[in-house]
Amino acid sequence: MQWRALVLGLVLLRLGLHGVLWLVFGLGPSMGFYQRFPLSFGFQRLRGPDGPASPGRRRRAPRRPGQGVCGPAHWGYVLGGRGRGRDEYEKRYSSAFPPQLRAQMRDLARGMFVFGYDNYMAHAFPQDELNPIHCRGRGPDRGDPSNLNINDVLGNYSLTLVDALDTLAIMGNSSEFQKAVKLVINTVSFDKDSTVQVFEATIRVLGSLLSAHRIITDSKQPFGDMTIKDYDNELLHMAHDLAVRLLPAFENTKTGIPYPRVNLKTGVPPDSNNETCTAGAGSLLVEFGILSRLLGDSTFEWVARRAVKALWSLRSSDTGLLGNVVNIQTGHWVGKQSGLGAGLDSFYEYLLKSYILFGEKEDLEMFNAAYQSIQNYLRRGREACNEGEGDPPLYVNVNMFSGQLMNTWIDSLQAFFPGLQVLIGDVEDAICLHAFYYAIWKRYGALPERYNWQLQAPDVLFYPLRPELVESTYLLYQATKNPFYLHVGMDILQSLEKYTKVKCGYATLHHVIDKSKEDRMESFFLSETCKYLYLLFDEENPVHKSGTRYMFTTEGHIISVDEHLRESPWKEFFSEEGGPDQVGKSGHRPKPQELNVINSSSNCNRVPDERRYALPLKSIYMRQIDQMVGLI
Repeated sequence: MQWRALVLGLVLLRLGLHGVLWLVFGLGPSMGFYQRFPLSFGFQRLRGPDGPASPGRRRRAPRRPGQGVCGPAHWGYVLGGRGRGRDEYEKRYSSAFPPQLRAQMRDLARGMFVFGYDNYMAHAFPQDELNPIHCRGRGPDRGDPSNLNINDVLGNYSLTLVDALDTLAIMGNSSEFQKAVKLVINTVSFDKDSTVQVFEATIRVLGSLLSAHRIITDSKQPFGDMTIKDYDNELLHMAHDLAVRLLPAFENTKTGIPYPRVNLKTGVPPDSNNETCTAGAGSLLVEFGILSRLLGDSTFEWVARRAVKALWSLRSSDTGLLGNVVNIQTGHWVGKQSGLGAGLDSFYEYLLKSYILFGEKEDLEMFNAAYQSIQNYLRRGREACNEGEGDPPLYVNVNMFSGQLMNTWIDSLQAFFPGLQVLIGDVEDAICLHAFYYAIWKRYGALPERYNWQLQAPDVLFYPLRPELVESTYLLYQATKNPFYLHVGMDILQSLEKYTKVKCGYATLHHVIDKSKEDRMESFFLSETCKYLYLLFDEENPVHKSGTRYMFTTEGHIISVDEHLRESPWKEFFSEEGGPDQVGKSGHRPKPQELNVINSSSNCNRVPDERRYALPLKSIYMRQIDQMVGLI
């Protein structure tokens, strides 16, 4: 009997060991995750969570922030599941990011900025931009006024120097910041015969002047001594001068929506276009509002807020969506495409950021309603990022009136949206959407300007050193503290060094596949791309440690969030003018408290529990990314 018991015990032990091996090495039945998560972004059927999407059909509202599907048990299976298994992914993507490597990447980001900035100062200043290949400056194209790609941005006002001011401060370079501010005060003038785009002049120049002024006059001086001897608010006066020169854009328009361009000397050109994009006309409120509140003059905030309300009143009564191009005289939608990219991106961004800065409830109500419409009509694929049938989520371009798909591409500007989702606490969806854009970067070493998600190939092939993916990476790291995003930042840094660095700076990629270049370094490379990369790796930066809440404008200019900017003596006057007509009249209007607004785009203190996004996140999303870019 004893031997029989011994044999039975050995048999049971062997079966037990086989069972363990069966489960650990994935030799048994699948738990279903990878069978349900093919990660094909072809979207041939454009399925929604309840089946194929139909024209104009409302999707169910997405899970609210904090109701994520990627809990500990879910991570546990994935890390020990089929394929490469936990060890390889832990080794590749889940290792801690050593302090020495972080310091090295921080210094590389600083060196990138310094190389571009020093070459601009040596070869291009006082012109607007640097041509980094031929080491010379670039200004407005006087010979071809129709060259809007250049003339909308370059106003003959030392654009790159002005745009880079607060980056110098954030990097702690007080001597160069003080020198640059004095140069701007002494050499920059807006009394120029330059026709510029109101939007570009506002976000790049006006925003930077206001940011630098706030840094200089901050009594706490968190970035070091950035004070200017005998400073008499010169930058604020310059901002006022520029804004006054932009005001004619808001005159003689029947809707209150501004003209897209003004001449800084003469006002609106006689042959001005009556059509403008939603983002260009509706993304002026942050800078104009700050200026009004610093000066105690309601004019600037009033015209910017009137433009926002006018655009909002024109949204579709069926879908709640806005188009991307509108006639400022008739209010007729010339461009009926609704999406998250060019023409609309910063409109949504500034609804939320205006509320964060100024505390005006109507701004948050408009944002909540817009966000709900985006979820209802633009978000396609399954409801959850990593669970359920169908394709992973993606935000597409649709007709504003019907919700029907208009095309099968996304543009690189849309990569800002995960960062915006972080600010409202919708971290789960932000993680998933960010992974999609990073997958494209991994494939090309850059983001093509336009990518066709059905063909899985670029439609427009250039990359002008845009910051949007870096911005979202930085904000997601601040929200999750997951080292995965440090690896993403390192990938981006190394790609920029490898593919875009030239003799005198960093050049636009003309073609993301063959890596041919164009001789242009846009000012946002120094004001945003380098800044976000630096902050990603500089954990001890005053932005993160000073105790002050900061917000970044759409051009990456830093603004402290404080009570002074929430003081509005003309609030009742705005109310008398009338608020947005029936905010959220399309379907359910989320209440302000439904979205967990984080009143800081840098500290991100109020975010979902970081422990939910601990190290396993990297492995699951890197597996997802690998599959998307064809590495598996």
